[in-house]
Amino acid sequence: MVTKKNPLVKPFVKWAGGKRQLLPEIKNYIPNNIKNYYEPFAGGGAVFLSMQFNHTIINDFNSELINTYIAVRDNVDILVNLLKYHESNNSSEYYYEMRAWDRNGLINQKTKVERAARFIYLNKTGFNGLFRVNSQGQINVPYGRYKNPSIVNEEVLYAVSNYLNKSKIKILNGDYADAVKDAVAGDFVYLDPPYAPISDDKQSFVGYTLNGFGNDEQIRLYETFQYLDSKNVNVMMSNSSVPMIHELYENYQDTTHIVKAMRSINSSASGRGKVDEVLIMNYVL
Repeated sequence: MVTKKNPLVKPFVKWAGGKRQLLPEIKNYIPNNIKNYYEPFAGGGAVFLSMQFNHTIINDFNSELINTYIAVRDNVDILVNLLKYHESNNSSEYYYEMRAWDRNGLINQKTKVERAARFIYLNKTGFNGLFRVNSQGQINVPYGRYKNPSIVNEEVLYAVSNYLNKSKIKILNGDYADAVKDAVAGDFVYLDPPYAPISDDKQSFVGYTLNGFGNDEQIRLYETFQYLDSKNVNVMMSNSSVPMIHELYENYQDTTHIVKAMRSINSSASGRGKVDEVLIMNYVL
């Protein structure tokens, strides 16, 4: 069951690997009659915000991102006002002053909604819309120098807040496997992990959380996929179309679809352009 869809309910942050452009392909393969929808790698939320299912469980390992979703749900008025303040002060100097909160300890003195406003501000004004942390878990993206960054998307923030409040949305912050452990037959899980790297993009899948997401994590994700399959949960995963992924999911090759995606957020121009990605399912519609 879905609510009447509001087109303003859409991502309010930029996100590397966001699925907005692949939504038509993803929607083609989403099963009917879903009891509960799970998205354990929520990221920017393009899929769950587009689908607008009533019974949804989202999760992400990134605690600042999840805090921001909660602030949009619970304190949108204060959040919008703080973003307007950031917008009025936006400059390179101000950006680095805000970014330094996780270096000088100021972040621990701030309210949850102040942290959320900082997160959105840095996301909208940082270079290429990246979210990247160093080995100390500190955001290390440089200032983006945009002429007119969209820092306060008021209509979208209020629309998303309204959706998160009216529907039965559970927001979790933790490991993806824990987030889906209660899924049962009739539920649908969409997995959108940090992608396995392509040959010329070795760092494409690391840096979004302190721990990164390497080959061992891709193997553990496959084991989670198999576990859900064994419980007759419908599962779809998106990933890069590389040998490792095709080999891991060899038993699902009949329900693997290669799709083209435009890689628009990358640290180098050579990494931008159309690339092959895969949608892998454990079901046939």
